[in-house]
Amino acid sequence: VQLQASGGGLVQAGGSLRLSCAASGRTFNDYAMGWFRQAPGKEREFVAGISRSRHIYHHTSYSDSVKGRFTISRDNAKRTVYLQMNNLQPDDTAVYYCAADTRVAHAIVPETSEKYDYWGQGTLVTVSS
Repeated sequence: VQLQASGGGLVQAGGSLRLSCAASGRTFNDYAMGWFRQAPGKEREFVAGISRSRHIYHHTSYSDSVKGRFTISRDNAKRTVYLQMNNLQPDDTAVYYCAADTRVAHAIVPETSEKYDYWGQGTLVTVSS
């Protein structure tokens, strides 16, 4: 499985960005997908995740710091997961990574990096004040 993240950039506080993560693999529907971020000098942290979706319904989960501002979604036909980020703040500045859990057995949202077995290369988001 290969993951290609894109959409990062420089934005002013209060602005928006949408990150995309395109995945290879014919069983994308069976992958739980997540977004993590790592700011300079800090550990990688969970941002948002979305469960596998063999049907229309799926679960989502967000960290408290982004809840209400970020929205994760997936388009299984395009094998792509998105992270819409609104009202960005300087504390959101980080390298954002998408990840896939291809081993998940149920429609849950893993929230720890150890659960994910494939990672993208990261895309930098910089929010200026």
